[in-house]
Amino acid sequence: MSVIELTDLVKTYGETEVIHGVNLTVEDGEFCVFVGPSGCGKSTLLRMIAGLEETTKGQICIGARDVTHADPVDRGVAMVFQTYALYPHMTVAENMGFGLKMNRVPKAEINAKVTEASRILQLDDYLQRKPKALSGGQRQRVAIGRAIVRGPEVFLFDEPLSNLDAELRVDMRVEIARLHKEIGATMVYVTHDQVEAMTLADKIVVLRAGVIEQSGRPVDLYNDPANKFVAGFIGSPAMNFLNGVVEQGRVRITALNDLTIEAPVALAQDDGLPVVVGLRPQILTANTGPNTGPNTGTNTGPNNGVSTGAGTAATSDTGLNVEICEHLGGVCYLYLSTPTGERLVVETRAEEILPVGTEVSVSFEDKKALFFDVRTEQRLR
Repeated sequence: MSVIELTDLVKTYGETEVIHGVNLTVEDGEFCVFVGPSGCGKSTLLRMIAGLEETTKGQICIGARDVTHADPVDRGVAMVFQTYALYPHMTVAENMGFGLKMNRVPKAEINAKVTEASRILQLDDYLQRKPKALSGGQRQRVAIGRAIVRGPEVFLFDEPLSNLDAELRVDMRVEIARLHKEIGATMVYVTHDQVEAMTLADKIVVLRAGVIEQSGRPVDLYNDPANKFVAGFIGSPAMNFLNGVVEQGRVRITALNDLTIEAPVALAQDDGLPVVVGLRPQILTANTGPNTGPNTGTNTGPNNGVSTGAGTAATSDTGLNVEICEHLGGVCYLYLSTPTGERLVVETRAEEILPVGTEVSVSFEDKKALFFDVRTEQRLR
């Protein structure tokens, strides 16, 4: 069993605490991704699991073993870095088998393990090449192969795709997902790219300033974020956040021409309470004419800025103007200005490119709006 258990984990540099009592379980065979902005502690936490950073307080267990103070070589882990760290004078096969050779593993066993890793990573045609003759993606596969031949209990990846171009990143995401499916090992992966996280992870751990903000399945973090930070970090484009105020059991959104939508039960009696309203770009529909009701994509008359029934709300058609239309082929992102200066992003599949300055309205379902506390940023339900 290769379960990873982190208990009350703390890391300090001098008097500065950078990891604050982290508790986390990574199940056997799980693909766990640490995400967060630069400086949030995700790489530090990974290096603590690897034994490359000392643990100030707390406990790290891998399987049934307490490895908190064990040397890296004794932890049963293999780490893949963003820099490939390949020996330029060695062939691919020699690079992959070098660690085993240094541990005096018999040559026949090394060859067998290199051959198997090469099969998994589709490197058979490159085994006699040297790193300079490989692409960036091929070099990273060699680095992963070097980890595979060791037969570790746990694989650790520290932003392994950050040096690759966009096309290669997509290819390598597929390769890593296929690798996990084939060998079934426990994997912990660090990235600042939430698209990678959503694509690869069984479990996402969102960190900020050395604290776990939320962990869970990608779809759960997307649909049910615990706070404003997680809501804004998970999802692309990022969630729209607009200021609102509770009035008579509803929430009025000034930026949307004083549109009012149904408030959560917990807020219904809090007249005058300021809140933050979260609207994902994917739930919004932009309309270029007057808007009257349910989100049908058609426009037939004026709207008074109130919810129109059937779980749908719509703005009046004044005050929202296209700042830029970002057309990416199959999808288009509209960046809209609002009367309050807050920006609104709408995702659409429309083929028409709206000119800058076009006046639009937006519609969305009340029940898909999220609400957050202005001060604590916690989700209000």
